[in-house]
Amino acid sequence: MWQVPEPLSTVDVAVDEDTAIVLRRHGNPDGPRLVLSHGLGLAVDLYYPFWSRLTAQFDLIVYDLRNHGQNPLGPLAAHTLPALARDHDLVLEAVDRHFGAKPKVGVYHSVGALAVLLAPGAGAGLTALVLFDPPIRKANVDRDAYDDAGAQLAEAARRRRAWYATMEEFTERARSAPNFERAAPGVVELLAETTLREDPEGEGYVLRCPSSYEAQILEYGRVFASVANLSSYRCPIKVIGADPTLPFSYLPTFDLHEMVEVDYDFLPEATHFLQLEQPEECVALMLAFLDQQGLL
Repeated sequence: MWQVPEPLSTVDVAVDEDTAIVLRRHGNPDGPRLVLSHGLGLAVDLYYPFWSRLTAQFDLIVYDLRNHGQNPLGPLAAHTLPALARDHDLVLEAVDRHFGAKPKVGVYHSVGALAVLLAPGAGAGLTALVLFDPPIRKANVDRDAYDDAGAQLAEAARRRRAWYATMEEFTERARSAPNFERAAPGVVELLAETTLREDPEGEGYVLRCPSSYEAQILEYGRVFASVANLSSYRCPIKVIGADPTLPFSYLPTFDLHEMVEVDYDFLPEATHFLQLEQPEECVALMLAFLDQQGLL
């Protein structure tokens, strides 16, 4: 069983008048700095099997996307990809302001990665960027498959149960879900601990990020999937993808080998949730890239 330690320090950052994001510092404050977040409907502490392998070497600033994880729940109307993108730049400014300015490498997964690619700052506050299976596609390439998958995921999210009597009930259902059938030992239990909260209106547990919030991003997120331009970003980028030969359970994964401006690898036998399935291999690929860039 994984146990996420208490952070060294925390800071609440107001990103708009109704929304706050909690920054947490872990690891080695004297090491190179990594800023980490997560994918849609999840929480950054769920990725502890991945980032726990970095705590001895790196100064880690971890945070949840708005309306996820340890953050308070804000209004649904403001839960959009453009808002997530704006949050990214505000978070980077807050990291320097509260923890001291120094070079930062961004490490993001899935919708969190897409939001970073859409951020107005275009990487101005980062020395490098590591993206795990970003949900992007080139314009007019496999658009129907991508859009159909996004619409199906949005509908499935709207139907998702909002309440569970116990965490064990949630865990048992998650074990049979295609998204987590390859998850590393202990990840499903950590999923319950990090994505559920006690029901404020009574007994049981509810999702920290309600299904309607997740569905709204999925419904409109596919509009932005072909807008992200990796070549326009202002820092070196490493993309680590899922195995593009596997049947997808989330969104189609695209082989980016033909994009010469992107340092791209994929992990064989890994799905979209690769950091939760092969955390050690994900860390190894990331460290090799950072070493190549002279950032270790």
